[in-house]
Amino acid sequence: MKNCIKYGLILCSYSIFISCYDLDRSPAEQISSSTFWKTQEQVEEGMMGAYAQLKKYNDNGAQSSFGDYFLNDIISDICTGYDRSPSDAVRGNLYAGNSFAAAKWKGLYEGIARTNTIIQNIPNSEISEEMKALYIGEAKFLRALYYFHLLDFFGGVPLYDESTIYEQDYANMMKPRSSAEETRNFILADLDAAISVLPVTWDEANKGRATLDAALSLKGKVLLYAKAYAEAAAEFEKVIEGGNHELYPDYVGLFRPNEGDESSEMIFAIQNIGGRTSEYGMPLSWFLGNQSSYNSGWNNMMVSNNLVDSYEWNDGRPFDWDEVIPGYNESLDIREQTYRVTLTDDNSSVEIYPETRDVLLSMYDQRDPRMQATVILPFTIYKGWDGAAGKDCEYVMTENMAGLVNTNGFVRPCNSYENYLFRKFTSEYDFGGLITDRANTPINFPLIRYADVLLMLAECYNEMGNIDQAVALINQVRARVNMPGINSGPTWLEARNKEAVFERIKHERAVELVGEGLRYSDLRRWGLLETINGKQNLTITGLKYYYTCTIRDSYNLFPIPSNEIYQNPSLEQNPGY
Repeated sequence: MKNCIKYGLILCSYSIFISCYDLDRSPAEQISSSTFWKTQEQVEEGMMGAYAQLKKYNDNGAQSSFGDYFLNDIISDICTGYDRSPSDAVRGNLYAGNSFAAAKWKGLYEGIARTNTIIQNIPNSEISEEMKALYIGEAKFLRALYYFHLLDFFGGVPLYDESTIYEQDYANMMKPRSSAEETRNFILADLDAAISVLPVTWDEANKGRATLDAALSLKGKVLLYAKAYAEAAAEFEKVIEGGNHELYPDYVGLFRPNEGDESSEMIFAIQNIGGRTSEYGMPLSWFLGNQSSYNSGWNNMMVSNNLVDSYEWNDGRPFDWDEVIPGYNESLDIREQTYRVTLTDDNSSVEIYPETRDVLLSMYDQRDPRMQATVILPFTIYKGWDGAAGKDCEYVMTENMAGLVNTNGFVRPCNSYENYLFRKFTSEYDFGGLITDRANTPINFPLIRYADVLLMLAECYNEMGNIDQAVALINQVRARVNMPGINSGPTWLEARNKEAVFERIKHERAVELVGEGLRYSDLRRWGLLETINGKQNLTITGLKYYYTCTIRDSYNLFPIPSNEIYQNPSLEQNPGY
């Protein structure tokens, strides 16, 4: 399927994009709607174009769908960033002319246009009625996914379905916004149509395409976001009862190519491919990796101190720095002494380590294992790259961070930031030749995975008053990394009421799903986005970072892009912009 998506994108640049070209013309050398949508092979290629749109990302105002979805975590309590568009939003610079909102709107509607074109043309194709129904259901799943992302970020939006003939109507698409409820009902109707025809599984050649469980899971998520907890729970229960998915046993391998990223835990994931001449992935190592990553990453998004400090001891106790290094919480001097190394005069190696190095390394091994799986921690080794070969690089901090180079075996953060860096989703060496371009990291990126479904169902049960059932699901996720279960004995693991269990769900979603782009939406739907307003983003050493979170009341929805309102005056702007 991955190769099919790649070639489908090439074809779609001719056949599906919204453009000023008249697709009804059909000279012999042109692809057109009257000649293209005939054979199953052509329909497959068109379908792959709709999948290809998923990985679009915002690069200098380009389209954005889900290709940079992970960066949404910058607008939250678990990550920080410095120069991609979400960083503007968390600094209070989200406005109607912002390229972040415009790219998202443009990219998602492009995906909708592609799915609508498929649904329009398949009835006239020369394939069986059964296959027609399957392809239409698959396209409706993708259309629902694109519309749900619009609903989540913008609220109610104009609804264009397969009755829109883009080559005829493009200049006259002036619909006003539908309400949030109308948009949601449209999405649910598409998902019901998809559920009625999508297969439980595809064969190996088509692995990664939308399945029954993907549609059920997305429907549950749509209902959960609408606070329809009982209805959402019913959909998630069908996924679990189907028995087609399980937690991958190795959390580290879950985010490595040809390992857990291909497992049944991935209910629906963007399919990425690597290797010389076949690069077709996402910019994970570019935006999350560091200068010592393959092809030099930019660590545009980094892990916040808040998240790292929230990882529990491996017996489930809350972590407290003063328990490890007395005085750490209050003294910047102690923090600096904890991390600062002295390099040799030529910066080639460490001359003096702080006395706390071994203390920290021991402490890491006694914390929730997801911490070391997710974060490059001080004094740990990262499998980096040096010119033409892998290089083990140690993450140290010195007064001259710019002097650190991977050639000498050091992790080099972009812009010399003293922050926690991502290990999750970043390249290890060159992945055995699988990565040849930082913009095309070959790790399948989850949009829905089984652990997320378990935690969403736990949230539904908790809201419905089924505390024990909610706790059991949380404990499944914790058991994967050998973390003790909630309510399993010690007082620090107690959670016996709705409020306490919600705090456990909030924590578990942070440490389990960080880097997957879900936290911003979680905070908004929980009514907690404003809790990050005014928070300073600090370096590991405790020095003030260069921005303070500025979250306005309006940020629970993105602005409708000003250019879209200029072209379609019937669009009503969201409050506060």
